[in-house]
Amino acid sequence: MAPMSATSRKIIHCDCDCFYAAIETRDDPTLAGKPLAVGGRPDKRGVVATCNYEARKFGIHSAMPMATALRHCPHLLIIHPRMEQYREASRAVHRIFQEFTPLIEPLSLDEAFLDVTDSDKFQGSATLIAQEIRRRVRNEVGITISAGIAPNKFIAKVASDWNKPDGQFVVKPEQVDEFVRALAVKKIFGVGKVTAKRMHSLGIETCADLRELTVEQLCEHFGSFGERLYRLCRGIDDRPVNTDRIRKSLSVENTYDNDLQNVDACLAKLPALHEQLLTRLSKVEADYFISKKYIKLKFDNFVSTTIETMSHETELTGYLTLCQEAFTRGNRPVRLVGMGVKLEPKRVFENSLNNDDPAHKRQLRLRFD
Repeated sequence: MAPMSATSRKIIHCDCDCFYAAIETRDDPTLAGKPLAVGGRPDKRGVVATCNYEARKFGIHSAMPMATALRHCPHLLIIHPRMEQYREASRAVHRIFQEFTPLIEPLSLDEAFLDVTDSDKFQGSATLIAQEIRRRVRNEVGITISAGIAPNKFIAKVASDWNKPDGQFVVKPEQVDEFVRALAVKKIFGVGKVTAKRMHSLGIETCADLRELTVEQLCEHFGSFGERLYRLCRGIDDRPVNTDRIRKSLSVENTYDNDLQNVDACLAKLPALHEQLLTRLSKVEADYFISKKYIKLKFDNFVSTTIETMSHETELTGYLTLCQEAFTRGNRPVRLVGMGVKLEPKRVFENSLNNDDPAHKRQLRLRFD
């Protein structure tokens, strides 16, 4: 069977509106209409996990320090996350998704891509399917969800943000070129603040501006990302909805109430983090090999450093060594310590063993044994 072209797909990107905050308001209706943030305590260096639209009017956003959020909005209501409730709501939403298509790619608890190309629901209308999903989520889960409908994942994700909250936006195949041409470059997945600033310095504000550059020029300015930019600014995205996402890493970290003043104080925190990491790793180790281990430190000036090494085990001793080396890069008080592993799926290894080339098999054995 020939690969499906991007223009023949029907992709829906579903994104719950202010997910954590919406669950809190659902469970306590007295919170409705009040500025609300879910996250950590402001006196414990907590950050905003999510906030509702009332809070966003004050300039509050995800990942903002909670103390800063309070300065923006002194009457902000702060609620500690209740992850099990959020996970249960997510499972309920996904059960609804599964009634329309088996091709679901979760991106997080509150968003997912759905490929409804071959769905027979509503005579195959992706627009009507999205409307029904949103109605079901509202009635059965008690929260709202927004949707973007388009021929590919890139455009669907952008479109889901167009009519938030509790709305949807459709980009038909014949509308793709006009829609993408006018997009601001910051809407392109992978274009962060640094890349956007570099683009603006080159006079690039929209996808139409990006189209003025050749693929060679884009690669000259943006490295290997240039080829993807060349395609995305033209609305080309052939990625299928991936129902079998591969985990690339696993980590734990903690921001401390008081700065860790020296390397010994950092080392003293590693055993507890190590136990947390092993607990999380035990849930996935049947499917993955460890390829690297790493330590992350964030100093009191908010500068972060990460150091990693090739490794197939998680012995604490190796992390102690990495932490000592990482600390020398800043040699100042530390506010956050993290540790983690890089992962390789075992099935890649097992499938590759079917390759009869002895040299290939030796390479794999050396890599994973």
